Amino acid sequence: MSHALIVIDVQNDFCPGGALAVAGGDEIVTGINAAMADFDAVILTQDWHPAGHSSFASNHDAAPMSLIEMPYGPQVLWPDHCIQGTQGAQFQADLAVDRADLIIRKGYNPAIDSYSAFFENDHVTPTGLEGYLRTRGIAKLTMVGLATDFCVNFSAVDAAKLGFDVTVQMGQCRAIDFDGSLAAATDGMIAAGVTLA
Repeated sequence: MSHALIVIDVQNDFCPGGALAVAGGDEIVTGINAAMADFDAVILTQDWHPAGHSSFASNHDAAPMSLIEMPYGPQVLWPDHCIQGTQGAQFQADLAVDRADLIIRKGYNPAIDSYSAFFENDHVTPTGLEGYLRTRGIAKLTMVGLATDFCVNFSAVDAAKLGFDVTVQMGQCRAIDFDGSLAAATDGMIAAGVTLA
C-alpha cells in the first residue's frame, strides 16, 4: 500500500508574523522536512485566495473570526490572508518544497472557501486530489501542517470518508484553537476514524 505525506498549508500567513498566524506554526517545519523521505509521495496544499475573497471579514464590514451564513453553510470570516502571488501565500521559507510530487491549491474560487485538501466548503466540489491519489495507488495518508482544527481537520475527515487510511501526526501540526475548535476537531476526527498519533 503506497503511503503519502500530505503537508497542509505551511505558508507564511499561517506562521508567526503572518496575517493569520498560528502560534508555533513555524516550529513544525524541521520535523516535516525530516519525515518526507519516509513516504512514497509528498503532497503540499497551498491556500490560494484571490484578493477580496468572500471569506474575508473585510468584505463584510465584520469583525475577523465572526460567523456568517453562506449559501453552503456557516463560514468563519478571516483576516485577509494567503492572497495569490503575495509573500503571505508563499510556503514557509524552510519547507522542503522541492520534495513535493504535487502542490494542490485551494480557496481560489472567490465565492466559496476551501479548508479541505479534497473538497471546497460546499463538501461537493472536488479539488482533484482524490483522483490523483487513486491513480497513483495511494491508500494510506499521513497529514501534518496548519491548522489542526481547520484545514488539517477538514482534510483528514474528508479523506477518511473517502475510504483512505488516515493518520494525523498531532506533533507536526499546530492549531488556532478558537472558541473550542481544537477539541471539536479532535472529537470529529476520531469519530470519522482518523488515527491521531
